[in-house]
Amino acid sequence: MKSVREVSQLAGVSVRTLHYYDEIGLLPPDEVTPAGYRLYGKRALSRLQQILFFRELRFPLREIKAILNDPSFDEDEALRRQRKLLLAQRRRLDGLIRLLDQRSKGVNKMSFQEFDLTEIERARAEYADEARRKWGATDAYRESERRTGGYTAEDWQRIQAEADEIWDALADEMGNPPDSPRVQALVRRFQAHVTEHYYPCTDEILAGLGEMYLADERFQKNLDRRAPGFAAFLSGAFRAAAGL
Repeated sequence: MKSVREVSQLAGVSVRTLHYYDEIGLLPPDEVTPAGYRLYGKRALSRLQQILFFRELRFPLREIKAILNDPSFDEDEALRRQRKLLLAQRRRLDGLIRLLDQRSKGVNKMSFQEFDLTEIERARAEYADEARRKWGATDAYRESERRTGGYTAEDWQRIQAEADEIWDALADEMGNPPDSPRVQALVRRFQAHVTEHYYPCTDEILAGLGEMYLADERFQKNLDRRAPGFAAFLSGAFRAAAGL
């Protein structure tokens, strides 16, 4: 574990900035001591690195938080997209350097395409708006944004811990049929968890989540990291709960 000052020195981010990231729920520490000192472990440092990648690409903090808190967030996919954006940024900088070199050699080339940010801005907007394109028009998404907008770092830690407990319990039940009483009791706990913290999770929405876990390979990949076949198991359990 590293203290906030050690993380500040390691990452080149001010202590005040790290405190602010914690306050807005963007980067909660892994642990807070009884004396109130923030401690950062592997999970928080990995998240900070992602935040700094996004900041390097000029994403606003609000959008970074939305991306990282998205249940479908896939770090491998994020790294691929970030690399694509950074390569586009490098191509633009290389063009500007060539233009400067030509000017220094007396070649007065009246070119302005090197200043064009269209490619970078298009890729950035596509990434940042993905969640809105998928769910932004739904009442559930708007309700989730309204509720989560006021959550503190402590709220997020508590909510995530509760979700992890339910997922772990469901993973332990994978040897049982998806419609078994024990599995269905845990599914109802998850449904109540979503309803309490995000939006009213009807049986229809629950079934839709199960379908999405299989249709979206990022969801499937993230869930199957917990246990092979976990996404398919959840999908079947959710469909059973909805009577499908």
